[in-house]
Amino acid sequence: MPHAPYPMPHALGDDALILVSNLSLLLLLLQIPATAILLSRLFKGPTRHPPIQPQQPTPDILGSVSVVVPTLNEALRISPLLTGLSKQSYEVREAIVVDSRSQDGTPELVKAAQQQDPRFRVFTDDPLPLGWVGRPWALHNGFLQSSPESEWFLGMDADTVPHPGLVAGLVQTAKAQGYDLVSLSPQFILKYPGECLLQPALLMTLLYRFDPAGVNTEQPERVMANGQCFLCRRSVLAAVDGYTSASGSFCDDVTLARYIAAQGFKVGFLDGAKVLKVRMYEGAIETWKEWGRSLDLKDASPRAQIWGDLWLLSAVQGLPLIILLSYGLLALLFPQPSLLPLNLLLGLNIFLLVIRFAMLLAIAPSYDRTTAKAGWLFWLSPLADPLAVLRIFLSAFRTPKEWRGRKYS
Repeated sequence: MPHAPYPMPHALGDDALILVSNLSLLLLLLQIPATAILLSRLFKGPTRHPPIQPQQPTPDILGSVSVVVPTLNEALRISPLLTGLSKQSYEVREAIVVDSRSQDGTPELVKAAQQQDPRFRVFTDDPLPLGWVGRPWALHNGFLQSSPESEWFLGMDADTVPHPGLVAGLVQTAKAQGYDLVSLSPQFILKYPGECLLQPALLMTLLYRFDPAGVNTEQPERVMANGQCFLCRRSVLAAVDGYTSASGSFCDDVTLARYIAAQGFKVGFLDGAKVLKVRMYEGAIETWKEWGRSLDLKDASPRAQIWGDLWLLSAVQGLPLIILLSYGLLALLFPQPSLLPLNLLLGLNIFLLVIRFAMLLAIAPSYDRTTAKAGWLFWLSPLADPLAVLRIFLSAFRTPKEWRGRKYS
């Protein structure tokens, strides 16, 4: 009889079956506790504060907000922010742009906006002192330059697009809820295929590690914040000496928010997708390089927490796709008897993947894909989860040497 050109695959031997069974048990021991932690956080979702809505100002917040924007070569991105701030009403006393010696005409754009709206002003911060990162240094200088008559300090990034009614809605919510500091998660603007795939996977690393936006977090070390829209009582910021506690942090927003929470002040992180948009980075490569540097939050977290977060992300975000693909390949190549640990592992990771797609559906309103090329790749972003988790690992063990055009020793 003619021989088959290729040998037929054989069932796994007894030793291999024992190995697969033991490996399945090990993975279950790794994943089950992490899944329980994830579920405990997701179950808080129904109790969260609803998204911030744009509002009309009331007379009691007249001139109560000083906006401070740090800039370094932001000429290509800052115009939507300037336009959006000019549409805020009388609650904004002033809008101060602190420029770190831009070479692209950023200060000139602000001066042009000042001709239309006298609330704008721009000044250059002092040379960067040793031990400070550029962004918190600029914000600290802006705080020192802001009017002591303002009740609130609002830090905003140059890449944000505020809707009319943002500041009034934010201040009124902070007053009604008794927040001393509150920041917002924005709606992200996606444009290119690579970032449609990668950016949601990177964002998911935050959603897995922390409570949903709108949930009051009791532990200061688990507080989340976003410096793109960061409102703080001026008296509180004065009490903690401005941004001094976050001077050397590459995630100064979270570092400062956690420090303020540890002093006993009420800190909140709310959904701002209906009042704030942001175009953070141009394409997947820049997103990987720039955003990935700070997503580990190592400057705001003790080492044990970093390791715990890496375990959690590996277990519930990085491994499910890899395990399911490996199982499919194993089943295809090696017919085998049913193994209880392997079947349990398969069921758990199908469950985790279902959760992942459910969360993707939940965060869809946090993305503006109207002008995106191949925006449908957003729905395939779970395929990039192992890469996103790898990026957090890489960042957790590296100290940034360059940030937004500045080099650090």
